[in-house]
Amino acid sequence: MRSVPSYAPRGAAPAMRVRFGALPLRAAALAGATMGTTWSARLALPAGATDASARQAIQAALDEVVAQMSTWEAESDISRYNRAAAGWRELPAAFFHVLRHALALAEDCGGAYDPTVGPLVNAWGFGPWQRAFEPPSAAAIEAAWLRCGWRRVQLDEARQAAHQPGGIYLDLSSIAKGYGVDRAAQALDALGIANYLVEVGGELRARGKRPDGAPWRVAVEVPDGSDDHALALPLQDLSIATSGDYRRHAGDGDARYAHTIDPRSGQPVRNGVASVTVLHAGCMQADALATALTVLGERDGLAHAERHGVAALFILREADGYRVSATAAFQALAAPC
Repeated sequence: MRSVPSYAPRGAAPAMRVRFGALPLRAAALAGATMGTTWSARLALPAGATDASARQAIQAALDEVVAQMSTWEAESDISRYNRAAAGWRELPAAFFHVLRHALALAEDCGGAYDPTVGPLVNAWGFGPWQRAFEPPSAAAIEAAWLRCGWRRVQLDEARQAAHQPGGIYLDLSSIAKGYGVDRAAQALDALGIANYLVEVGGELRARGKRPDGAPWRVAVEVPDGSDDHALALPLQDLSIATSGDYRRHAGDGDARYAHTIDPRSGQPVRNGVASVTVLHAGCMQADALATALTVLGERDGLAHAERHGVAALFILREADGYRVSATAAFQALAAPC
């Protein structure tokens, strides 16, 4: 369920200097941990920028996202909102920004995407506290479903506040990771770093070119856990995010179910979509759209993406293998491996 850099040297940053225009730049490779996964960055550092300053900036940006939007952290802003009694609650600017986008997407796709789906995610065992080894009962699904509903969350733009109607449990895991990539990229921009590929858990954002002057390239995985590549894409001043069912799931065979829950049915998605990859200027948008299009499925998802000019690649699971379907916008950007 991810895209990966196809230019990804391992180990310490190479002792190499290149030039972009008149400025000498030094190649660097950084990595760290966040959001229950890892982050990495490939950079061309200008004079005055150090590995340590870049690493610190990225980690600080990601730590801020975790502190505001992680349901795995008991004292995060989102966890406090989820525990709060009914009433208005002022939110940090980043949290409010991400929630506002999530609610707008929920409306735009008719509830196929829903930032209040958390109780259902938890009921199926993909939340922060437990891992299910068998599906929940119908009664448990119904009880969780009654706590969902994106229309119940109201926003006050002037106060940057969200209303907690009582019992609503937000889960921004389908958008916060992409937003974290954007925040890490902004942190690098602030240091004057204009050529980088930054990645969090398989979601990536690229700016400029790689250290040898060629375009950044990323590989879209075959959705079978093999780490084989379906295709590679040039990525410049764009983000890429992938949603799929092959890395996080439970059960096997006919009893296998994915971690992506359809908020409209309360059930894991089982519509033949193995993965959806989205290219977008913002990784937050790409991340959320990849989930929404996965839930919508091939027919409705492709129609939604084409209607909005979204660059999206669907990989469909069939009895004899995989089939690929892409929007016109994606085809215009795609390149063979």
